[in-house]
Amino acid sequence: MQAAETSVDADEVAKFEAMAAEWWDPNGKFRPLHMLNPCRLDYITGQIAAEFGRDLSAEAPFAGLRILDIGCGGGLLCEPMARLGAEVVGVDAAARNIPVAETHAAQSGLEIDYRHGTAEELAAAGERFDVVLNMEVVEHVADPRAYTATCAALLKPGGLMICSTINRNAKSFAMAIVGAEYVMRWLPKGTHEWRKFITPDELTQHIEAAGLAAVDAKGFVFNPLSWSWSISARDLSVNYVTASRKQG
Repeated sequence: MQAAETSVDADEVAKFEAMAAEWWDPNGKFRPLHMLNPCRLDYITGQIAAEFGRDLSAEAPFAGLRILDIGCGGGLLCEPMARLGAEVVGVDAAARNIPVAETHAAQSGLEIDYRHGTAEELAAAGERFDVVLNMEVVEHVADPRAYTATCAALLKPGGLMICSTINRNAKSFAMAIVGAEYVMRWLPKGTHEWRKFITPDELTQHIEAAGLAAVDAKGFVFNPLSWSWSISARDLSVNYVTASRKQG
């Protein structure tokens, strides 16, 4: 059997391998992600509930939904999805992330199917999901267009992909690289490469080329005064998130 092609960038995987043990430390190298996570979860849960007609106040509102988190890391998104009743698969190309995620899930009493591998391998195996979470990954792959097509292939008809990334402009360079890596030292230097950031128009082109229909786009905006993140309907200048649906 021919091995599935992959859009994984080995250098990018190595960066996150080196930080694997710190996934669940809110004051460690993933502090920015811990700060952003409540905002991400508000968007994700709201979009899933709207698309699948689920009541978030109900017990296990995502029961019956199969959700894939690509680039799952230590499980910061997988665990909340499992608590909401979904069947969750988390996949990551960085092998060291998987035992960290498995250990934390076991400590939390959660059953999550964590796998070391790639989106391409899952697609080649015929895996299909109601929801694909594609959060802060597309700016780290070798071929964003091919990778987006793989994500689309992983969706069932009527399935939903939620994809977040970083815009490419002068402001994102100042905030996501100079500010986050050099001034605040939230992330190790070199975590991001500005040239690999993706504009909303470029991401929309990738999404539509993959046969998906864009249904929503919002910005994640950091307020340095309140030291908090919020969702913006207008400001997609740095961090932003999209939702798209597979026709079925």
